[in-house]
Amino acid sequence: MNLDKLAEWIAEATSRGAVPVLAGRNGDMDTIGSAIALASSNPGLLACGRHVGRLASRLCEELEAPFRKLSESPSWPSKIGGVIIVDAAAESQTGVTLPKGVPICVIDHHDTCEWTFGENDLEVRGNARSTTQMVFQYLNQFSPKTLTNEVRKLLLAGLITDTGRFRHADESSLRCAAEILDGADFEYQQFVEDIQTENITASDRGAIVKALSRCQSIESGNWNLVHTYAGILEGRVAGILVQAGAEVALVSRNRDGETRLTARAPRSSTKSGIHLGKMMQKLAEKMGGEGGGHDGAAGWSGRCDRIAGETAFINILASTRRESDES
Repeated sequence: MNLDKLAEWIAEATSRGAVPVLAGRNGDMDTIGSAIALASSNPGLLACGRHVGRLASRLCEELEAPFRKLSESPSWPSKIGGVIIVDAAAESQTGVTLPKGVPICVIDHHDTCEWTFGENDLEVRGNARSTTQMVFQYLNQFSPKTLTNEVRKLLLAGLITDTGRFRHADESSLRCAAEILDGADFEYQQFVEDIQTENITASDRGAIVKALSRCQSIESGNWNLVHTYAGILEGRVAGILVQAGAEVALVSRNRDGETRLTARAPRSSTKSGIHLGKMMQKLAEKMGGEGGGHDGAAGWSGRCDRIAGETAFINILASTRRESDES
């Protein structure tokens, strides 16, 4: 990960005009926190995106963090120097139409990538567990004064949530969390309790219970798969299934003709050969749509029947060998 090139790209782009920092359309804490934190380092940068998740929305409000919500076809600034995209493995994952002929810079930590880069574009990709981890490294080196308590909270929240409360953390991500807290003027335990306290409504609880009541546990090749379908909160449902012992959890959703699959796997499965991001990418090659993510957390979306999408994923899982089974 060449941070010097990133600093040079930002300096050149902001000298030409405004530079939107575009968050991936999933709107989770990692993508929103990364966009806002990076944008705070330069007056020529502006954090924006299509969606803001529940936790990110609450933290933005509490911390008074500036973030502009965009339409699918936004009106970009007349004088634009470039666009920075954070935490999106493909242009389609931004949810917006990018301006034509404008240099782009993609900052992402996903294992899969479907971007096409031109001569003046830049890809910043690192072996990190969250994009906020990469943004912190950049700010710590090139704009340390930007690291206020508010920015540190945004970065830490993105790191905590994208590692599944550190269940998928490694040495570098744990070290990054310690560095974010070094010099911070807030209590870690209280902050963690705050971000883990989500406003789950009675309707949300009912939807989760219904999704769990529809669960099916099957053997797909060498793997145990627990799958169900849900109307909302697919990631939370999948996380519950993993906590209940599923080797792979799959939650599907269909709305307006589009199917979305959300998958989760514990560390024991990823160490044994599961890489959900690559599996979802393979699903996209087979079924169309878009897919990708991490080894233990990934998703796919496309216009097909829900059962067809589930079946295609199950077939891919069945053909995935367990490494411990190999002689």
